[in-house]
Amino acid sequence: MARRERCNGCKLYLMVPPEAQSIRCAVCHTITNTNNAAIARWGHVHDSLIGPRRTSPHGSGTHAFPYVYGPHQRPPQPRPPLSPVSVHGRKRALLCGLNYYGKPYGLKGSINDVKCMRYLLVEKLGFPIDSILMLTEDEKDPYKIPTKQNIRKGLKWLVYGCQPGDSLVFHFSGHGDRQIDYDNDEVDGFDEALCPLDHDTEGKIIDDEINATIVRPLPRGAMLHAIIDCCHSGTILDLPFVCRMNKEGFYIWEDQRKPSFYKGTSGGLAYCFSACDDNQVSADTTAFTKTSTRTGAMTFSFIQAVENEPGLTYGRLLNAMRNAIRDAKAGLRLSGPIATLVNKVFFGSTSQEPQLSSSYTFDIYSKRFVL
Repeated sequence: MARRERCNGCKLYLMVPPEAQSIRCAVCHTITNTNNAAIARWGHVHDSLIGPRRTSPHGSGTHAFPYVYGPHQRPPQPRPPLSPVSVHGRKRALLCGLNYYGKPYGLKGSINDVKCMRYLLVEKLGFPIDSILMLTEDEKDPYKIPTKQNIRKGLKWLVYGCQPGDSLVFHFSGHGDRQIDYDNDEVDGFDEALCPLDHDTEGKIIDDEINATIVRPLPRGAMLHAIIDCCHSGTILDLPFVCRMNKEGFYIWEDQRKPSFYKGTSGGLAYCFSACDDNQVSADTTAFTKTSTRTGAMTFSFIQAVENEPGLTYGRLLNAMRNAIRDAKAGLRLSGPIATLVNKVFFGSTSQEPQLSSSYTFDIYSKRFVL
């Protein structure tokens, strides 16, 4: 019978015929030696009984039985060489801000967030104003209200016709949630989700759909940055790698991949800054503005860091955001009915810590952040 061997290159399991002493991976093309003489001897007997097996198209005498993937799933691809983004690439952004007017779970700072993000992109980072699609409840155009259908259309618009050199931004400020993972593609057993304006009736947009819509189609040479300011958003794009950083700034990349599911790009680079980890909640607060104007803690700290320190690295940006939220926490004094929730966010065991995830691993303290 065929047996499983782990590829020496990409570490996927390969189905190895009984007589094979080596096998070439159909994904990364690495040759793995099985070094099993007993099984090799059985292979010769097996061939004498039923005839030789069909050889691999990759070479005479070498058999390749790749891991079997489900329908509509793409196997992991070798990471392409990283090339600099062309300065002539197009810039495009989708900004979604939801205050949920009239709802008991309404917010007050989300629309402020996307207005501030639009200002940053246009005035500081060179995004053309007509290349930004903003969905909020304040819009007069019914197609620019952040319903589930309109957000879905916006995500498709963001990557439509994407080419090498393009720089894409997806910013969401609103509510997030998590739910049981029913297709077994999540390491922690939960899908993370965005809450559109009509999620009570139409449902949420889960991370699997977001990944399939704006991550997987991303071509080589294109770049996507997502800035997601909502609860339970740590892996909201379902990117393969999550940067786990401690309070001293030391970090490791945590591999979120599962063998049967491909969550990477088509060669492009994808990054996601999230308001908090998957099991944490995020804050809508006045702590940063020092006025009655509310903003999302993560959005404000992101914009502040990018404006104050041009040319910063991904690691420096992540640290600056975390430090800003810690500083706000240290000076925060709350009273009234909202105090319980915000105290839980800032002072409890689920204290908000911005996260970084990516389609690949890199040195966060040497790679410069560029939109």
